[in-house]
Amino acid sequence: DERFIDIPEEVIDVYRLWRPTPLIRAKRLEKLLDTPARIYYKYEGVSPAGSHKPNTAVPQVYYNAQQGVKNVVTETGAGQWGSSLAFACSLFGLGCEVWQVRASYDQKPYRKLMMQTWGAKVHPSPSDITQAGRKILQMDPSSPGSLGIAISEAVEIAAANDDTKYCLGSVLNHVLLHQTVIGEECIRQMEAIGETPDLIIGCTGGGSNFAGLSFPFIREKLKGKINPVIRAVEPAACPSLTKGVYAYDFGDTAGMTPLMKMHTLGHDFIPDPIHAGGLRYHGMAPLISHVHELGFMEAISIPQTECFQGAIRFARSEGIIPAPEPTHAIAATIREAVRCRESGESKVILMAMCGHGHFDLASYEKYLQGSLVDLSFEEEKIKESLAKVPQVQA
Repeated sequence: DERFIDIPEEVIDVYRLWRPTPLIRAKRLEKLLDTPARIYYKYEGVSPAGSHKPNTAVPQVYYNAQQGVKNVVTETGAGQWGSSLAFACSLFGLGCEVWQVRASYDQKPYRKLMMQTWGAKVHPSPSDITQAGRKILQMDPSSPGSLGIAISEAVEIAAANDDTKYCLGSVLNHVLLHQTVIGEECIRQMEAIGETPDLIIGCTGGGSNFAGLSFPFIREKLKGKINPVIRAVEPAACPSLTKGVYAYDFGDTAGMTPLMKMHTLGHDFIPDPIHAGGLRYHGMAPLISHVHELGFMEAISIPQTECFQGAIRFARSEGIIPAPEPTHAIAATIREAVRCRESGESKVILMAMCGHGHFDLASYEKYLQGSLVDLSFEEEKIKESLAKVPQVQA
């Protein structure tokens, strides 16, 4: 019931390896775009795993260790979450087993090696280790996998072993609230330089990075202290906020999780294998879905070629190669900065830059070679999937 919960000292001690993370003004990008807008980005790529994910992996593993749990299992899309959990387990002495979505497992072998370096076991998903994986492979032996399938596999293993618990890297309430350390820091950093954001932009898949930055600012907005527009950006090929329905649905493909009220494309919707693997999730965090329904934020979707075009401009001006996920936030930021150039407005834009793309260079290679194409969702595919959303009586 408390508004704030103290971070355990053991967790703070690990956070000190990379926190606080930098708030950087993108002056070179501003110059490139010839915009009067002032663009800032909160950069989470300085963590050991290269993304925001350790912010929740460390406390989750810490609390499991306190309870005497021996092993944790999870899923991962692009590998940022799996590597973060492996990193945390290596510090607290827990075993770690990860099901990595097959499309990303094949695209990003070094993420797998990163997890293995920290001591984790890694399986491509769908796998033949679980009943859920075997069922999918039976229907489609060449399945690219999805986060929903990988969650089913990890949950199945956790349910069958008393000494093993399941950890999730996004979507659930505690994960989003762990991530608010990002926004809490950012509020202080912006106050220190005398700036107030007019627009806050972040990419959304499950929602943890977006919530981590935006929720503390939403609190300040509700207090009447500030009034920023808060904008979520999702892939056009997996648009749960902009094209999904707000309903109770399973968080995984096999239907093993509790029902959650969220924006969903249907729990058995398998998105095309876009390169932003961490955003290939059929649903959206219940808290973000709720905030969206209340009208405290808005959402748009952008195709991946525009995102990579923005990433190249960002990399060649700011020097940081972004992960494919935050390229969505970059593309939306560029759109807004161009509008400011045309209107003459000097808006302050704050962007969530949730990780670097050092293990995603195969995606950049495809873009630079001209072979990266936009993958759009199919209306019929979504209709078929939404027809299987559980009908819950109020």
